[in-house]
Amino acid sequence: MIKNPRNLLWLFPLLLLVGSPLWLPPFSRFIKPPGGYDEVAARVAAEQTRHFVLDSIIISLATGGRKTWSILADRAFTGRTDRDIGMENITADYVSESGEKTIITSRKGTYRVDKRHMTLTEDVVIRKPEKRQEMYTEILHYYDADKMVISPVDVMIRGENFTIFGGRLDYDLSTDAYEIGNHVLCKF
Repeated sequence: MIKNPRNLLWLFPLLLLVGSPLWLPPFSRFIKPPGGYDEVAARVAAEQTRHFVLDSIIISLATGGRKTWSILADRAFTGRTDRDIGMENITADYVSESGEKTIITSRKGTYRVDKRHMTLTEDVVIRKPEKRQEMYTEILHYYDADKMVISPVDVMIRGENFTIFGGRLDYDLSTDAYEIGNHVLCKF
């Protein structure tokens, strides 16, 4: 027999280790938080704390103290960074220096705040009511610093007495000059 009962103290950790298959599963269930841990839900919650989603947003851009753009979106949210603003169901009004109004609509778009670059996608329609002209495309880029509108894909411009089909469009807002390329077809 063991003369000193203190020497029996090493038996306690040994019994815990040997008996762990019996007590560990119920103990684990007891300390588990209610609802469990969902990695996907935790990632989505973390992303939502860093980003925003807004309904019915208006973005106004001014040049030289004069309001040139008014962009209305049904929904806006941050993109990959906080400098990217994604938008859905967009209606944008552009007023040139001469006062001519242009109305642009599209289903989706993004605006890069730091580069002052707006990209509109999906069913982009540009209307110039005073000239009775409309343009249709799927992608439209607007560079505010250069006052350039670029559509790198097929475009169709329709006026009262003409229809122009082209594979690309570059439009300088400051000079009101168009450049249409890649197999241009005109119908009068």
